[in-house]
Amino acid sequence: MATSTIFMEFEKKIKQTTFRNDFLKAVLNLKYTASWYNTKETEVFKKYGLLTQHFNVLRIVNGAHPNPLSPGKILEVMIEPGRDLTRLVDKMVKMGLLIRSTCPSNRRKVDIHSTQKGMVLSNKIKEEIDEFLGTIGVLTNEESKQLNLLLDKFRND
Repeated sequence: MATSTIFMEFEKKIKQTTFRNDFLKAVLNLKYTASWYNTKETEVFKKYGLLTQHFNVLRIVNGAHPNPLSPGKILEVMIEPGRDLTRLVDKMVKMGLLIRSTCPSNRRKVDIHSTQKGMVLSNKIKEEIDEFLGTIGVLTNEESKQLNLLLDKFRND
């Protein structure tokens, strides 16, 4: 019962009640929900002068701490690859969130580290996002696992 109410809300939001098929409806709902979530998340990032991509880089670099990462390794795991990573890192270095240095063992390689300021900011943002997610946490753990499986199946990568 609750599922149809949620889908009905989606139908009301986009003012469309008929769809070619349920799969297309699900795809549109996925896109709508992703856009909604990104908007909410962006509101948090804007308070700190960051874009979603900046936070993604910060999250990746902090996850490797205390080890540095090369730009190539960061690109491999970015949620939205293909962005101009050099430009993103440049801005974050200027903001004091990251340090870019030459690798001591291979002078052709660039190492990217998080600063203390970057780690503190990342944790602060994560707390705000966790707080927001706590207010909308309508999925059970089992439903969350099922959603992850369905999204993996949908991508089929």
